[in-house]
Amino acid sequence: MKQVVAGFFQAVNERRLEDLPRYVAADVVDHNKIIFGEPDEPGAAFEGFRQQLAAFGEFAIRVDALVAEGDTVVARVAAIGRHTGFHPRMPQPTGRSFEVEQMWWFTVAGERITEIRAVSDRLGMFVQAGWDWPEVA
Repeated sequence: MKQVVAGFFQAVNERRLEDLPRYVAADVVDHNKIIFGEPDEPGAAFEGFRQQLAAFGEFAIRVDALVAEGDTVVARVAAIGRHTGFHPRMPQPTGRSFEVEQMWWFTVAGERITEIRAVSDRLGMFVQAGWDWPEVA
């Protein structure tokens, strides 16, 4: 199971979005709202990853630890990037870089990730990237 998650992070780091279906189920449920507003529906994660990579010209996820038990893999990672592109939920590109810690919980079944949950240092990311904290409507 760790190999599935490691392969997923490698595909993201290499921007091989076309390879994500090798690691992530088509109907994956992603409870992690990358940047506010992604739909919480099966398969929505693929578009969320595409939009995030478009927003960050420089981006990598450094895997610091992977722990597996049963059908769960937990990853402690650092997300490192620079905001250089467009995303519908982010401010205009600032050109500023960031490095924040994240924790990801994956459910893996049949050699595919079927569910994703994550927490991230969003405040740290917003401060480092030079973004205003979003208003809640």
